[in-house]
Amino acid sequence: MTHQCNCGGTHNEGELGIQYNLYKKIDIQNVVCLGECQDGSGPSVFKPWENRLDRNKLIFFFQYVESDVCNELLFHIPFTGNVKLKGLIVIGGEDDFHPNKVKLYKNRPFMTLDEMIPTPEQEFELCVDTHGIHEYSLKVVKFSSVNHLSLYFTGKEESERIKIYYIGLRGEWSPGHQHGVTICTYELRPQIQDHPQDREDIDRAIS
Repeated sequence: MTHQCNCGGTHNEGELGIQYNLYKKIDIQNVVCLGECQDGSGPSVFKPWENRLDRNKLIFFFQYVESDVCNELLFHIPFTGNVKLKGLIVIGGEDDFHPNKVKLYKNRPFMTLDEMIPTPEQEFELCVDTHGIHEYSLKVVKFSSVNHLSLYFTGKEESERIKIYYIGLRGEWSPGHQHGVTICTYELRPQIQDHPQDREDIDRAIS
């Protein structure tokens, strides 16, 4: 099925539903959304492809995430492993509630809205996409090993708030590396009782 979106192009859903499945690899319990109006609403935008257009609160406690007192939202998205990100899809709110821009950051879990936002790895001007089929292609070389993704959304200057209904991510997932902890004990001064062979050699030398 094809759809016309505000970017001026016609998009075919095709295999997008199969490709946009990285929501399964998000550590959803630890997703943080800064600037949200309702606490805990942020994670609701990461959902199955087939539910991206659903507005039924009986299925999801929250329909969308809305910004609080300004037109910006900052998502911190941890993954359960390493991800090579390739694509992004965003369904925003109606009219002036639609975000105007998104900036993407790799492995920066401690960013806040109270500090100066650093230079992103990539950013996009967002078009209105009510069907959720307009894909923003990511620079894979910059997102080849991601364990934490931050998305900073902003609205137009005249908009007081923004809404987001769906965020879709496409890419390849691999298990994270587990590094064991090695505990080493160092001797500041060798203790002769801990080295019996050396002690025997010393005794023979003295005798």
